[in-house]
Amino acid sequence: MHELGIVFHVIDMAEKAAKENGAEAVASVTLRLGEVSGAIPGELTSCWNWAVKKTERMRGASLVIETIPAVSLCGDCGKTYSTIPQGKICPHCGSGQTWLTRGNEIELKEITVT
Repeated sequence: MHELGIVFHVIDMAEKAAKENGAEAVASVTLRLGEVSGAIPGELTSCWNWAVKKTERMRGASLVIETIPAVSLCGDCGKTYSTIPQGKICPHCGSGQTWLTRGNEIELKEITVT
């Protein structure tokens, strides 16, 4: 389960940002999670809820997850398409010469402090 590692890393970054800005606590953290990032939102939330109780500055902080849609580009026809319903085969021309252009990211978008 790499979700716990992700959560620990995000908590470390949030605590560092709060300390550098003289904040006493972190109120929320917003992550942008790609549809095909491999991280499971429910598992991230579960790990988050457990882990934030372990630090004073993070206690009670919420985790907001925004989804980044997975998009692929066809190398033959040059069109993009939604990856999840189509997979690797381009729905426009039937080519398998496609690659993912977005949707596998995990990005820290925002840290709200108090």
